[in-house]
Amino acid sequence: MASFQYIRWFKEIAKNDIPLVGGKGANLGELTQNGVNVPPGFCVTATAYSDFIKERDIDKKINSIISNIECENTTELQIKSQQIRSLIEKTDMLESVEKEIREAYAQFSSLVGLESPRVAVRSSATAEDLPEASFAGQQDTYLEISGINEVIKHVKKCWASLWTARAIYYRENQGFSHFDVSLSTVVQKMVDSEKSGVLFTANPVTNNRNELMINASWGLGEAVVSGIVTPDEYLVDKPSLTITEKQIASKNVIVVKHKEKVGTVEVAVKDYLGYEHVTAQCLLDDEIKYLCKNSLKIEEIYQAPQDIEWALDADTKELYILQARPITTLKEEGGETTEVKIERRPLVRGLAASPGMISGIVRKIKDITEISRVEKGDILVTVMTNPDMIPALKRAAAVVTDEGGRTCHAAIVSRELGIPCIVGAGTATEALQEGMEVTVDATRGVVYSGKIATEKKQENSTNATQAAINDAILAQLAPITGTKVYMNLGESEMIHKYKNLPFDGIGLMRTEFIFSNIIGAHPMYLVKTGQQEYFVNKMADAITTAAEVLYPKPVVVRLSDFRSNEFRGLEGGEEVEPIEANPMIGWRGVSRYISPDYEAGFRLECQAIRKVREEYGLSNVWVMLPFVRTPWEVVKVKQIMAEEGLVQNNEFKIWIMAEVPSVVFAAEEFAQLVDGFSIGSNDLTQLIMGADRDSGILNSMGYFDERSPSVKAAIKMLIEAAHKHGKTISICGQGPSLYPEFTEFLVNEGIDSISVNPDTINYTRRLIASVEQKIILNKLRK
Repeated sequence: MASFQYIRWFKEIAKNDIPLVGGKGANLGELTQNGVNVPPGFCVTATAYSDFIKERDIDKKINSIISNIECENTTELQIKSQQIRSLIEKTDMLESVEKEIREAYAQFSSLVGLESPRVAVRSSATAEDLPEASFAGQQDTYLEISGINEVIKHVKKCWASLWTARAIYYRENQGFSHFDVSLSTVVQKMVDSEKSGVLFTANPVTNNRNELMINASWGLGEAVVSGIVTPDEYLVDKPSLTITEKQIASKNVIVVKHKEKVGTVEVAVKDYLGYEHVTAQCLLDDEIKYLCKNSLKIEEIYQAPQDIEWALDADTKELYILQARPITTLKEEGGETTEVKIERRPLVRGLAASPGMISGIVRKIKDITEISRVEKGDILVTVMTNPDMIPALKRAAAVVTDEGGRTCHAAIVSRELGIPCIVGAGTATEALQEGMEVTVDATRGVVYSGKIATEKKQENSTNATQAAINDAILAQLAPITGTKVYMNLGESEMIHKYKNLPFDGIGLMRTEFIFSNIIGAHPMYLVKTGQQEYFVNKMADAITTAAEVLYPKPVVVRLSDFRSNEFRGLEGGEEVEPIEANPMIGWRGVSRYISPDYEAGFRLECQAIRKVREEYGLSNVWVMLPFVRTPWEVVKVKQIMAEEGLVQNNEFKIWIMAEVPSVVFAAEEFAQLVDGFSIGSNDLTQLIMGADRDSGILNSMGYFDERSPSVKAAIKMLIEAAHKHGKTISICGQGPSLYPEFTEFLVNEGIDSISVNPDTINYTRRLIASVEQKIILNKLRK
């Protein structure tokens, strides 16, 4: 290949070449030389930019524009930035530079065997991607660029991006001279990404250096990095490469090559790939482990934790590393932790992206035109940040966004700034009102109403020792109880996290998460569009995830208990759901199953259960019918179930939820129809006391309380009726977790099992053991 003055091929570049090709270019060269699978390409050196600026006298013109600039005046900053960018883009490139770019692109075309190959044109600033000056999204990147004229055009666009408002603001605040920072441009083969994303070789949220974090979505990685999609998130134990946690998101948007124009376009995943891809796991487990192994090689090269962009080629299925840079936001190990005293109700939840806790006033921002409204100490709330919002982020005390994952723009910049950040909160811009005071707890991913007190304490060696004890050993040390301790489970994938806790099975597996986060569409809409098999497979797979881990422990699956307003939120729901004035006591539970308007949807649920039990052999899966009102509807729904192959017998149990007072009064009749009851103490208390369980006023006044004598009398009647007919009875509400005396009452009355949330399993088992011992002692004393 010909010798160039302004061009360097990746194989000619090493990590020490940052002054010539910037941080991004130097890293790509270093990776290439170390045998990492990097898409080939070349760099237009920073010297090309510097010579262009000087020889075209652009430096003098820029100085006159930015002299005495007031960076906090965002309007002035935007205007002057645009003047400089326009000046650079309209000025002809130096002939010597343009000639070399043309020659290099021609050689590159021969190298990859394509005419006018598609490339990514990326900015690589000489003060970017350094440990002391890392800042995400400072300059521009252009994807799916094809043809030499477009390449030259976009090289100049990258040069111009050194003068965006955000870049000017950053240099001013970091103390960089505007002309000490130069810019190289990376021209790199475009990977036809089937899936892509970001990997951290240390968890940047929890500071855990023994944990890898991966964000992944369909198509080009721009969707993940910019935060326009909430990606899947996978946590992996670094020493063993065991996948410890998965959060499978609804990936609604994909970035792909524009069919008609240069560049990319955002399209709906359901239209481009098919509806099933929206909630499907993006990376296969083998791909996760393969990606992790490659990332550890890169960490070894640099001897430091790395932030890695990657892509999986749709055609070759090859994994490519697109970029690697050091993680600059990791804290030193150890130090203070914050203990939270919760005094207010949570307003919204999301992903904890940059830890910390702070209170402030909500400022909702739609776009860059409104960023001047954010004052120092405000809580910036928006759908998603973009690099132009950096001046506002600098003033904000915390950031909360509707969209995005832990590697999106808002997350990375917030960690860089050291401010708390919650992303992917979904409804933050609706739930958080302008001017309200809130507390952002970005360690737990919750925004609370009002100002919450915090107290700091030093982490001690005792806590560290306790954390090191294996969960499986703790489970073996747990006390034996006659009353079974079951666990409530919402997200099936979480079973991997909780499987070693000391519980006897799942007393309540909610299907609502499967409907909303995995299937995403209304069952009747899928029936209408001929996608019944999609529903059955998705529901069966989700249930299997938990049931196969716990086999032979029982898994009691509560069939769908969405109310009409919740069903309307699913895809196609508005077409088939009525609008009810009071959906809490409306068309829900079994009344829905036996209705001609939903029976076909219920049959799909039955088919999914049958598939789990018969095809996968998981006979430990039983079902529970919610919001039962009358014995005759139980008879009718059992008939439908039998028609779908779900016949009640010793191997297949049918439970009902006892949450409507009519079940209490007819408990003996119900007991002859079913195998067990599960007391839904939340709804039962609400309907017995006539107190809306969501009413903050009534709750604060003490009306909603499971310990009410009326509620306890109803529970006593249910236990007696169940045992009279030899049927089991459980409870799955919040009462036992909250009130020790309520648990004591339940055990004394002879309840067979108590199902609680994972965080209270150990506490509840010890409490039950204590109560049982007390009962035994009292009997001995008599």
